[in-house]
Amino acid sequence: MSTAVVVGSGPNGLAAAVCLAAKGVQVTVLEAADQVGGGTRSGEAIVPGLLHDDCSAIHPMAVGSRFLRGFNLQRYGLSWRWPEIDCVHPLDDGSAGVLHRSVEQTAAGLGSDGTRWRLAFGYPAAQFDALSEDIMGPLLRMPHHPLKLARFGAPTVLPASAFARVFQTEQARALFGGVAAHAFRPLHYPMTSAIGMGILVAGHRHGWPVAAGGSQAIATALVTLLGDLGGTVETGVCVTTASQLPQADVTLFDLAPSAVAGILGGRLPQRVSRSFSSFRRGPGAFKVDFAVEGGVPWTNPDARRAGTVHLAGDYAELAATERDVHAGRMPARPFVLVGQQYLADPQRSVGNTHPVWTYAHVPNGYTVDATEAIVAQIERFAPGFRDRIVGQAVRSATQLAAYNANYVGGDIMTGAKDIRQLVFGPRITLSPYEVGIPGMYICSAATPPGPGAHGMCGANAAHLALDYLKRA
Repeated sequence: MSTAVVVGSGPNGLAAAVCLAAKGVQVTVLEAADQVGGGTRSGEAIVPGLLHDDCSAIHPMAVGSRFLRGFNLQRYGLSWRWPEIDCVHPLDDGSAGVLHRSVEQTAAGLGSDGTRWRLAFGYPAAQFDALSEDIMGPLLRMPHHPLKLARFGAPTVLPASAFARVFQTEQARALFGGVAAHAFRPLHYPMTSAIGMGILVAGHRHGWPVAAGGSQAIATALVTLLGDLGGTVETGVCVTTASQLPQADVTLFDLAPSAVAGILGGRLPQRVSRSFSSFRRGPGAFKVDFAVEGGVPWTNPDARRAGTVHLAGDYAELAATERDVHAGRMPARPFVLVGQQYLADPQRSVGNTHPVWTYAHVPNGYTVDATEAIVAQIERFAPGFRDRIVGQAVRSATQLAAYNANYVGGDIMTGAKDIRQLVFGPRITLSPYEVGIPGMYICSAATPPGPGAHGMCGANAAHLALDYLKRA
C-alpha cells in the first residue's frame, strides 16, 4: 500500500488527504495546532454557547466545490444555511447595494444598472458549474470549456476600477467594489476584477451560505470521512525540519511557501527555494468578534437581513482605503467586513445575544489596536451599535499569524494575489503544486485557485500525487 503524509489540516490539507485515502493510499495528517481545521475553526470566544468562526465564515466558493460535492459530506454532518440576503453594501445616505443569490432580484434593486448587472453576471452564473472546471485549477492549461472561459475571462483581466465604471449608480459600483476588495489589492491594479467576479458568479449560482454549527463543521466532516477511509490525523505535531517528516511515498504541504522552504531547506532546487523564500505577502486582517444584544441596529433595513455587510462608504472611498493599506498606511476608516452568520444559523446565538464577526483590512504586520476603528465604521451605518456590545474578542494581524502560521503578518489570503501569484502560484511554472522534489507537493491557498474552504488546492495537488504513485 502506498503511503502519504500531509502537513497541515486546513481545508486543503484535509481535501488532499481525503482524495488520496479514497484511492487506497494510507494517509497521515500532521497538524501543529491542537485543533484541526486551519482557517475553518470555530469556537466560543466570548459567551458560553455563543459560536464564532475563527476566520473563514461565508462560503460562496465552497458550497459548489466539485471536491466537497463529490464526497457527499451531508452524511458526515455538513449542511449549509443561507441568509435571506447574501451581501449588503450600505452608503451614507441610507441606501445600499444589495446582493441576492438571484441575478434577476439583484438587478431589479439596482435601478438603471439592472440591465448592466444582468449582462455582466447572468451568463457566467448560469454556466458556473462548467466554468468551475477551469477556474478552480491552474489557469495556464488547456481549458475544458474554452469558449465559456473566454467569455467569462475577458473582463477579469481588467482593474476593478475599470469594471466598476460600467455601472452608473453608486450602489452598483460600491457593491461590485466591495466584493472585488476581497482580493486585498488596490482596485486600480490589473486583474483585480478576477476575484470579485469569481465570488459574485459563484454566489449567483450557489449563494453565500454558512456551515450549520460553524465553519468547523467543514473540517469535522472531512476528518470523519478521512477516518472512514482509513486515514489518521495527529494534532500538536509541529514540523519545522525535513528530519521530522515520516517516511512516505508522497508528502503534501498545506503550508505557506516560506514554511515549505524552511522545512525542506537545501533539498529544494535553488530556483524553487528562491521563489518560495521571496513569496510576496498581502495586507493583513484585524479581527474582532462581538457579542451583541439584539443584533446590529443597521440604518439600512436590508442590512438587518444580510449574512455579510461590507462597510467602506462609496466606491471612491473604498478604492482610496485599499491603496492606503497596500502602501502600509492605516486608513482612518478601514474597509470592514461584517458577518451575521446567526441570521442563517440561529443556533450560534444565546437568547437575544448574537455573535457578530468582523475584520478590517490593515497593513501587513500591523501592531496597533484597530478595534475602535471597526466599531466606528459599524456605528457610522448602525448608530447605537456600541451600546449593544456585551463582549468582544480581538485577534490582531500579528495574533492571526500566531493562530495560523500560514497567515504571515495577518495575511489571511496566504500571499498577495498580484498577477503573477494569482496566475502561477508560488513560482512561475505550469505545475504550481510541484516543489521540484519527486513525490512532494504544496497544496495551500498560495496555489491556484487560492483562498476559500473549497478544498480545490488540495484536491488538485492530490491528483498529481496519485499520478506520481501510478508511475512510481
